[in-house]
Amino acid sequence: MKNYDFISYGKQSIDEEDIQAVIDTLRSPYLTQGPKIAEFERAVADYVGVKYAVAFSNGTAALHGACYAAGVGEGDEVITSPITFAASANCVRYVGGTVVFADIDEKTYNIDPNEVRKHITPKTKAIIPVDFTGQPADIDEMMSIANEHNLVVIEDGAHSLGATYKGRKVGQTAHMTMFSFHPVKPVTTAEGGMIVTNDEEYYKKLLRFRSHGIEKTEYAAEQGDWYYEMVDLGYNYRMTDLQAALGVSQLKKLDDFIEKRAQIAKQYDEAFSGHDGITTPYQLAGTQSGWHLYMVQLERANRKDVFEKMRAANVGVHVHYIPIYWHPYYEQLGYKRGLCPVAEAWYEKALTLPIHPALKQEEISYIIEQFNMVMKNNL
Repeated sequence: MKNYDFISYGKQSIDEEDIQAVIDTLRSPYLTQGPKIAEFERAVADYVGVKYAVAFSNGTAALHGACYAAGVGEGDEVITSPITFAASANCVRYVGGTVVFADIDEKTYNIDPNEVRKHITPKTKAIIPVDFTGQPADIDEMMSIANEHNLVVIEDGAHSLGATYKGRKVGQTAHMTMFSFHPVKPVTTAEGGMIVTNDEEYYKKLLRFRSHGIEKTEYAAEQGDWYYEMVDLGYNYRMTDLQAALGVSQLKKLDDFIEKRAQIAKQYDEAFSGHDGITTPYQLAGTQSGWHLYMVQLERANRKDVFEKMRAANVGVHVHYIPIYWHPYYEQLGYKRGLCPVAEAWYEKALTLPIHPALKQEEISYIIEQFNMVMKNNL
């Protein structure tokens, strides 16, 4: 049997066109605060089908900006899923809000709209549904709940750029949607994030927030082109032109990347769907996942044993994610285990298999072979 180098669960796909785009920007007058930022923002907005896009230094910063734009502050509650990366909740804490965790749907792994409804109080300000693994959350239900209670929906689409919900690109429906450009995400800018929206007021607030709270006011225009005013306490969350140049180039390949991910997922489904010890991912009707992650549930096998044996075979399985409120920081805030029983039971059985466009067919076949062998020996 061929010996393989470590096969990561996720990996960027960079080609010479991408490299040349960055080199060209390095040779240009602007390394940051230049024209590539607006070009990338326009490209993403057009791809998604929205009016506005605001680039940030990373996805977490973008979520922070969205919470600011939504007006979340001290005394406000924001509902989100516990099965996501910590940033989906941390962004609420950054602006002084209180995080409320609602349980997940046992099929989709996404936040359950019925559980969201149970947690709404007079203090609820916003909902942050997460498109976990690239599968769109039930955004129409989220918007219906938001309209009933005058809430803001900030869709965490870190996994789902390029995915579709009922024929619409993710990002068209929520008040604001965040995309991430970390190397393992659908496309990469090395680090980077973006908020897309159709709301002009949110757009203006996001622009101000990412750049020190500074803007060109009417008074500033009277003073001269050199003059500016800091009107709020913002942050330096700007993306560089180098990142944006890579993003513009990468975005051209997004649909191809999504198709390759879907093909790998199909091979996994066919290989594992008949195994009574493995539950393959369920897809919500009317959606097309971006397949950022391919996650199975191990119904009877010892996950740690499977994990270690797959890693020993150089297959980079992983687990996404530990329920957020299990982390010491949130435990210190008073969150207790048992808060979201469906999420906790799901986490105990979850395992991520490698899926990314750079995977070769021989690697996919090897992963399937190794996983089947490990599972056979573990039951």
